[in-house]
Amino acid sequence: MSAIPVTYNRGAVKPLECLRGGWNLIKGQYWLFLGITAVGILIGSFGPMAILLGPMMCGIYLCMFARIRGERVSFELLFKGFDYFAQSVIATLIQVVPVMLLVLPVYIIFFVLFMNKMNRPGGRRGARVDPSELYPLMIVMFVVILGVVLIASLIGALFIFTYPLIVDRRLGALDAVRTSIKAVMANLGGVLGLLALGMLLGFAGMLLCYVGALLVMPVGLAAWAVAYRQVFPAQT
Repeated sequence: MSAIPVTYNRGAVKPLECLRGGWNLIKGQYWLFLGITAVGILIGSFGPMAILLGPMMCGIYLCMFARIRGERVSFELLFKGFDYFAQSVIATLIQVVPVMLLVLPVYIIFFVLFMNKMNRPGGRRGARVDPSELYPLMIVMFVVILGVVLIASLIGALFIFTYPLIVDRRLGALDAVRTSIKAVMANLGGVLGLLALGMLLGFAGMLLCYVGALLVMPVGLAAWAVAYRQVFPAQT
């Protein structure tokens, strides 16, 4: 892995330009990239602690960068992400553990509160609970979980350049995470803008019976590949 310090541009991410650039990047081979993304995310969802997600994300970005360079992209290139298995798994765990520490206590607390409601003192065993009694708890739970998802998304944004740095600059996991955080903070407005656009695009896709969410996924990932190149120009 490279030990050479990685420089990056500041204020370089232009959200709309990234989104347009992402579509232009893959539109000529859209169905290929849809298949690469779908298979990569599916395989990445298997295994404990998302340990397969890292290699798959590395493989997806290898495909994106090959396309940026004008090289031929084949489906097999996706699985070259396993060449970075160890570093990508470490990077994934660094990202997943803080989110789990944030999410799990929330679910445990609401589970306990829900069970207390269902088994309130003085109630007959097996008696039906009036749904109206659960509405306030469900509303609070929805608001809190929405807030947790938002916070988790913001935390995830700090790591957005981690996998690209592993495959493009051959950085180790810790160096890639540190460099990603620094680069994101130096481009915070643009990164948050692109994150918001991606969320809106995904939400619009979900309205189409969730099928649309899958269809726009490769565009979103391509947009992040373009954003990465705006921040980390290709080495000559």
